[in-house]
Amino acid sequence: MTRFDEVKATFWGEAPFGVQAPLTDVAVEDAERQLGVRLPSSLLEILHLQNGGLVASDWDAFPTGVPTSWSESHVPLDGMMGIGRREDQLSLLDTPNLVEEWGLPSPLVLLSGDGHCWIALDYRLCGRQGEPSVTWFDTDWNTELALAADFRTFIEGLTAAATFDAE
Repeated sequence: MTRFDEVKATFWGEAPFGVQAPLTDVAVEDAERQLGVRLPSSLLEILHLQNGGLVASDWDAFPTGVPTSWSESHVPLDGMMGIGRREDQLSLLDTPNLVEEWGLPSPLVLLSGDGHCWIALDYRLCGRQGEPSVTWFDTDWNTELALAADFRTFIEGLTAAATFDAE
């Protein structure tokens, strides 16, 4: 079993918060049309298991080699948005409005965040049909940090936030 498959099998937490309706091929096509990008197949594999929600505590952090406003050693991934339009729940489809509201560069697809910090698929170098990297954006510090060359590598690098010493 690959590291990606290992993480994918236990990626989602048990709480229903943030979960969209089950993902369909029609919803994926519609999302890609609305966002103007091709979504990574590895992202879609995970969203087909559960369409957004809380991330299991085994996979809720990504280590960094430099400090961020969040931590000296990692960034959080408490939850990840799915694709849909459930009331009072953010979705990947909200990306255009959130990018504008928070002054983020484009083209991005936001995966997780709270306004002050975001984890996003970053299409700036690969183009809208390419394989995006994953980047951390900090709107308070006006900084960005490349996390992984692609979404699959990002998932394979996840670990438990609890493994980091109290900071």
